[in-house]
Amino acid sequence: MNNKFDALKDDDSGDHDQNEENSTQKDGEKEKTERDKSQSSSRRKAVVPGPAEHPLQYNYTFWYSRRTPGRPTSSQSYEQNIKQIGTFASVEQFWRFYSHMVRPGDLTGHSDFHLFKEGIKPMWEDDANKNGGKWIIRLRKGLASRCWENLILAMLGEQFMVGEEICGAVVSVRFQEDIISIWNKTASDQATTARIRDTLRRVLNLPPNTIMEYKTHTDSIKDNSSFRNTKITL
Repeated sequence: MNNKFDALKDDDSGDHDQNEENSTQKDGEKEKTERDKSQSSSRRKAVVPGPAEHPLQYNYTFWYSRRTPGRPTSSQSYEQNIKQIGTFASVEQFWRFYSHMVRPGDLTGHSDFHLFKEGIKPMWEDDANKNGGKWIIRLRKGLASRCWENLILAMLGEQFMVGEEICGAVVSVRFQEDIISIWNKTASDQATTARIRDTLRRVLNLPPNTIMEYKTHTDSIKDNSSFRNTKITL
């Protein structure tokens, strides 16, 4: 501990008011020290491309979550359950993370990988997500790893051509099926959601009769579910 704080804490020679004043001063200085430390730490942690690396248009963060199926999830418990894996700013940094990660097809139980732009939490309530929604594609077992890789490479390579609309993507491993989804900012922008749908079909090489569902995050919040009560599009 800082010597000055030790001296303040151990000095009982003054009267009661003086000690209170010193204690307040100590708390104030400690808060400032913590704040400064936190600010310098966040400045130090800014993720940037390394020398000669290929920068991405946006920084992205990988997240992972796993929960016990059947147990109701509040947004608070969900937020506690979601773990940040790391953030990257270049193609090379992405591959360093991705090459060490388990492929979705090898995950067990009720697990999700999320890849979102840095600063956006993979939660319906996040400011960047709250007016948006997501396209959902249900996959039979065995397809998740290939589709997930194709989806995130298309997202990182800005193949969706919808400006800043894309927020992130999720692969959800379930017992009977796997589900991939891509989240966008503005659910009411039909031209954008249509373009995302068409690009998804192309980059995933989906058969023409593949069922695609769109669900707004407002509806997800209402029924506390990501994948129930969706609007089906062929």
